[in-house]
Amino acid sequence: MAQGARADRVGEQIRQELSQILSQQVHDPGIGFLTLTRVKVTPDLQLARVLYTVFGDGKQKKETQKALERALPYLRRQIGSRLSLRRVPELQFFYDQSVEHQDRIEQILIDLKREREENPIPADDEAPAADAATIVPTDNTEES
Repeated sequence: MAQGARADRVGEQIRQELSQILSQQVHDPGIGFLTLTRVKVTPDLQLARVLYTVFGDGKQKKETQKALERALPYLRRQIGSRLSLRRVPELQFFYDQSVEHQDRIEQILIDLKREREENPIPADDEAPAADAATIVPTDNTEES
């Protein structure tokens, strides 16, 4: 069995349960359009780091973070009642910036492609002939 496979399975179960709880039972207006991207659980199953994204601006991100912190005890109790674990992991919520990074990289690639289409690089045979400077080696040794 692979190292950490149980932690991965528990993390996926927690993600599924939290998604269901947040969409059906938590009615906090501060929680916007929320997507749980991943739950990383420590190997000892004591801590679960929940990564999420939210649709909106910086203000919406802050409101969602505050709403998740308010709902934290309720969410943990619900996880404890739904999953059969000896000890329910502590939950921590973190905004997942990887989606924004991916969007930024994709935008850069699109811009590069557009720039190449607007300013194509000529092929070698189409390139203007550059004046080649001839370098003549000099012999610095003096003949006696």
